[in-house]
Amino acid sequence: MKLPIFAANWKMNHGPTDARAFMKSFLAHYPRQHDRKVLFFPNALSVTTVADAVRERPDLEVGVQNVHFEDKGAFTGENSAPMARDAGATHVLVGHSERRHVFGESDEAAGRKVQAALRAGLTPVLCVGELLAEREAGDTEAVVLRQLRAGIAGLDAQQVAGMLFAYEPVWAIGTGRTATPGDANTVHQAIRAALREAIGERAMGVPILYGGSVSRSNAPQLLAEEEVDGVLVGGASLDADGWNAIVRA
Repeated sequence: MKLPIFAANWKMNHGPTDARAFMKSFLAHYPRQHDRKVLFFPNALSVTTVADAVRERPDLEVGVQNVHFEDKGAFTGENSAPMARDAGATHVLVGHSERRHVFGESDEAAGRKVQAALRAGLTPVLCVGELLAEREAGDTEAVVLRQLRAGIAGLDAQQVAGMLFAYEPVWAIGTGRTATPGDANTVHQAIRAALREAIGERAMGVPILYGGSVSRSNAPQLLAEEEVDGVLVGGASLDADGWNAIVRA
């Protein structure tokens, strides 16, 4: 049985001092849960702070927002998957829309980062999603499945089955616009079908999250959809009390 997953992407917010205060407040009001999983994706400088805070809480895990696809080398400013694992991370976001559309990362680069994460023993969370123009042109499924297939290229069924996936329509991220629960479920169905084509019935156990202006008000409706296995939350995860409300949805 899949546990619902609540993932907080802090983006470039909450340095170590703020992260420490956030986790103290959050943990004081969120007792251990056995029926859901909560993931934190702080910035790289705050990973160890959050990892230390959740060390005694197996229901809470920490990931990084990005890794380089090489394990080491002369890549100033980058962090590798082995480094992330050593810092206490268990997961890594790959192909987030901001990495694709702000930093120009390609589908191929996302695939290489997935492989790097798996080599290091991290669980990749492959993010896929379309631009507004692509949605209006009726290309949502084509774009999402192109990104999906590039991200899992060269992997075996066991590797894919151990991943997480997140559908995040680019036009809904940080805009206040959100795909309707039904729209999200439809795209998730397409992702599930593509995964079944790739790895067979194992695909039924793979979590698919929705991300895109998720809030405490719409999270319950999104999670009620059959194919929405969790949420990937940005701005609404930055406040400890607000995040506490969302993870109790």
